[in-house]
Amino acid sequence: MKLYDKLMHVVETKVAPMAAKVGSQIHVRAMRDGFITAMPFIIVGSFILIFAFPPFAEDTTNAFGRAWLDFATENFDAIMMPYNMSMGIMTIFVSLGVAYSLARAYMMDGITCACLSLMSFLLICAPVTDGALPANHMGGTGIFTAVLSAFFAVELVRFLQKHNITIKMPEQVPPAIARCFEMLIPVLIIFMTLYPLSLFVQSQSGMLIPDVVMDLFRPLVSASNTLPAIIGALLLSQLLWFAGIHGAAIVVGLLSPIFLTNIGANTAAFVAGEPIPNIFTQPFWDFYIFIGGSGATLALAILMVFSRSVHLRSLGRMSAVPGFFQINEPIIFGAPIVMNPMLFVPFVFAPIVNAVIAFTAVKMGFVGMGVATTPWTTPAIIGASWGTGWTFAPVLLVVGLLIIDLLIYLPFFKMFEKQLLEDEKKVAAEQEQQDAAEGTPATA
Repeated sequence: MKLYDKLMHVVETKVAPMAAKVGSQIHVRAMRDGFITAMPFIIVGSFILIFAFPPFAEDTTNAFGRAWLDFATENFDAIMMPYNMSMGIMTIFVSLGVAYSLARAYMMDGITCACLSLMSFLLICAPVTDGALPANHMGGTGIFTAVLSAFFAVELVRFLQKHNITIKMPEQVPPAIARCFEMLIPVLIIFMTLYPLSLFVQSQSGMLIPDVVMDLFRPLVSASNTLPAIIGALLLSQLLWFAGIHGAAIVVGLLSPIFLTNIGANTAAFVAGEPIPNIFTQPFWDFYIFIGGSGATLALAILMVFSRSVHLRSLGRMSAVPGFFQINEPIIFGAPIVMNPMLFVPFVFAPIVNAVIAFTAVKMGFVGMGVATTPWTTPAIIGASWGTGWTFAPVLLVVGLLIIDLLIYLPFFKMFEKQLLEDEKKVAAEQEQQDAAEGTPATA
């Protein structure tokens, strides 16, 4: 217990305050909210992608599979159009969403800042070629540039407003017209700064700014595909959760650019028929590591359903269905798991075991890598298959991991159950004594 006490002291006094400060930082929150804004488009685009590439072999004799393959082949361009206009240009939605969220946090006009951000992004990422805007960097390779463009645009407007550098219109002018003139100076400054910068980078390196940015972030993206990095991220998430802070919200908020970059690269490789490069994607995080939510608590919910403890059995019956859909706050705060030393070990280490096994399975090719982003509330057994293009191997992996989670939680659950049973017996005995003293029959 001394080691546990020391660890909790470090988490409570050092890690938790710092993580809470990072999680509440205005740019981090804007980035997280901006990615959430883009998520519906990405999910729908992922669904369309799977429809365009049926999960059947080219020589299948299955009637349904053959019909699906033939239809997808004949209508490929038409089917892929919604994908190209959603996930294919996801950085546009990210640029708009991040800028809007940051502007609203500063109590500024969100729409104009979002438009300014989009203009900044297109200016440096999509120079017109043969009368058309190239979409090369509107997918995963432009994510970091989209975020930086949004930050630059909003902070520029904020700086100008703070120092009263603007075009003031008479009070009689309608607000919409006044805002139009207020944005003239920011637009001019962006053209006079970002555009020359883009031309300079192209002349010196032969690359666009998003290519240079990706080169700078490539070590971070590459490191994200290593097991130590994955374990480090989930350890931070779990320790924060155990201290009562929503660790997943903080950690996933920071990981979102990496998730989108990785899934974008995987999707591009999938469409091109090339080897898929990235293991660490949101489907991997949601459906292999955290089966049932943070801490892989679906196993614990199943154990609770059959508990002899009234409290645990009631909580398990109430939490099993939400847990199946990856929602586990009822268990985390109802058991509780937060600050409960009896459940500390399985809550922290069950996801680590899941990560090690899943990483090994994907690395060795037993299970495919993620090519589609799915809603995090999708049941793990479905989401894992969906994320890899509706293959069956992820289903077997999730079932196997769930069984392992059950075995990890079981001894600690039994200890916790024993303690609660003793407490419930004491409460029942005290109630009987009170009823006897009052002359009322004890209830069964």
